[in-house]
Amino acid sequence: MIIGIDIGSTTTKAVSIENKKLVSKIKTRAQDAVTAATGAFGKIVSENDIKIDAVEKIFITGAGSSKIKNDIFGIPTKRVNEIDAIGIGGMYLSKMNNIIIANIGTGTVILEAGDNGIIHFGGSGVGGGTILGLGKKLLQIAEFADIMELAKTGVLNHVDLLLGDITDTSISFLNPESTAANFGKMLDTAAPADIALAIINMVYQVIGVLSVFAARARNTRQVVVTGNGSKNPIGKKIFTGITEMYGIEFIYPEYAEYTTAIGAGLSD
Repeated sequence: MIIGIDIGSTTTKAVSIENKKLVSKIKTRAQDAVTAATGAFGKIVSENDIKIDAVEKIFITGAGSSKIKNDIFGIPTKRVNEIDAIGIGGMYLSKMNNIIIANIGTGTVILEAGDNGIIHFGGSGVGGGTILGLGKKLLQIAEFADIMELAKTGVLNHVDLLLGDITDTSISFLNPESTAANFGKMLDTAAPADIALAIINMVYQVIGVLSVFAARARNTRQVVVTGNGSKNPIGKKIFTGITEMYGIEFIYPEYAEYTTAIGAGLSD
C-alpha cells in the first residue's frame, strides 16, 4: 500500500494506491504543512481501515511538501516534484498519453505529459485563489461556495464589456457576446451577483485561452482539466464557450481534484 499526499496551500488531499490502482481518497484542511500531512495520513488510514504496518511508503507533493523534513510516523517518506505528479496523475485518470493538462488550484499550472516526458509550459497566477481574494475584497464574501451561489444569478454584461457593445460587425471568429474587456463596463447598477459571475468568468477565460494556446502549440485539440477548479460548474460552462470559439475540447476525468496526490502515489 502506497499513500500519496498533496499538501496544497488551502486543501490537503491523500489517496491510497495498491497495485498501481486508486483505492481510497480523502480531503482535509489544516493550518500548517506538518499538521496537514499527518492529519491527512491519519484520516485516510482510519476512515478506510488501513493498518499502518501495511503502508510501505508515503509520497508527498504540493506547496507544503518542502516543510516535511522527516519520515511521517516512521514510514519512508519521499517528496515528489509537483509538476511530475500532475502529469502522472493526469495521464492515469484520463487514460490518455501525450496530453495538455490545465491543473486549476489556487493558481494554474499548464503542462504537457507523454512520450517526451512531462514538460511544464507555464501557467498563470489566476485560479481559485483569485476568485477568493477578489470575492473578499469586492463582495465581502470569504467562502468559495457562497461566491459560487451568488454568481448563479449574475448578468455578465452588467460588468464586462462585450464585443457587441463596441461594434456592429463581427471580428474574426468572435461573436457579439465575446468579451472585449473583463470588468470593462461595470455599470453603476451592477449587483453583487453580477460581480461574482464576472470574477469567475475572468479567471476561467484566462485559463481557457492559455490552455488553447498550449494545445495549438502541440497540435492537439484536447485539454485535460484537473485540480479543484475542474469541479466548478460555472467554469465548465465558460470553457464550453471557449470550445465553441476555438474548437478545443476540455476533458474532466473522474476524481480530477485528486490528480496531484494520485500522481505522487504512482511515481514510484
